[in-house]
Amino acid sequence: MNTLQEQTLLSRREQASLLAKLKEAQKEFGYVPREFMAETARALGLPIGAVYGMTTFYSFLSTRPLGKYVIRICKSIPCCMQNAAMIIDSVAAEIGITPGQNTADGRFSFELTNCIGACDMAPAMLLNDELHGHLSPGKIAEILKACK
Repeated sequence: MNTLQEQTLLSRREQASLLAKLKEAQKEFGYVPREFMAETARALGLPIGAVYGMTTFYSFLSTRPLGKYVIRICKSIPCCMQNAAMIIDSVAAEIGITPGQNTADGRFSFELTNCIGACDMAPAMLLNDELHGHLSPGKIAEILKACK
């Protein structure tokens, strides 16, 4: 193992501590700002790359501001086999943006993510922390219309 690898390996305790701080920032700011990542790296004596790497590894953390309603559609194999592409297209048509974007009014963010633990309800999505499964275009329209 080279020196760079040794510097970026974190103990389980350091990983848990860093992840807790990143989750706190996500909750407070709605995303993990670059300034926060830099300050956290300095405070913990870690390379900024280790902090950024952990932030971008977890799909429920974001490095950019998100909308009031965050739509996360599962893109794992069970959902894909249950026509997740149709669900993605339906959400895009309803809110007028594609995955990875926010609506101009800041109301919605649209994200694709790996497994959300709802394979038995595929295709599935999360709207903020609320799980919706067995989706269809009509059900999506109904769910999104309720967002005020």
